[in-house]
Amino acid sequence: MYDFAPQHDLDKPELYSALARAANALVEGEPDPVANMANIAAAIWQFVPDLNWAGFYRVLPGPNGDELVLGPFIGKPACIRIPIGTGVCGTAAALGSTQVVPDVHAFPGHIACDAESRAELVVPVMSGNRVIAVIDLDSPTPGRFDEEDASGMRLVAQVASLSI
Repeated sequence: MYDFAPQHDLDKPELYSALARAANALVEGEPDPVANMANIAAAIWQFVPDLNWAGFYRVLPGPNGDELVLGPFIGKPACIRIPIGTGVCGTAAALGSTQVVPDVHAFPGHIACDAESRAELVVPVMSGNRVIAVIDLDSPTPGRFDEEDASGMRLVAQVASLSI
């Protein structure tokens, strides 16, 4: 049984370091990618305050080329398929770069799965030079995410890259 007790009074670098260690402990020795994404999403939800959605979109082949397909998450039901290059998640996947969006309503082509979401952070999960998934975090608080959050979630994405 895993019983992590995140301290929410930590500064962001310490919080995300603890999250990455917890994620690593959760996936260590487990070969199933779905189980690993589910546990990482749960750990994110437990460690990172002020979220209304946390989870994965996986890059999978679709009828018109690769697309993002909903993976394990915590939050309200979400969009199932997102074209690469569309919305915040699709942009992160197309560019292979982290997207920090302080106001999702100002992001061109934003896909609103939950009307309560106001800020978004999307971090690509890479295998070599290829995006294999994205980690998507939504918050109801405008401006919730910054570069410290992005840097911290890149640590978690590194753990995910080795376990999914």
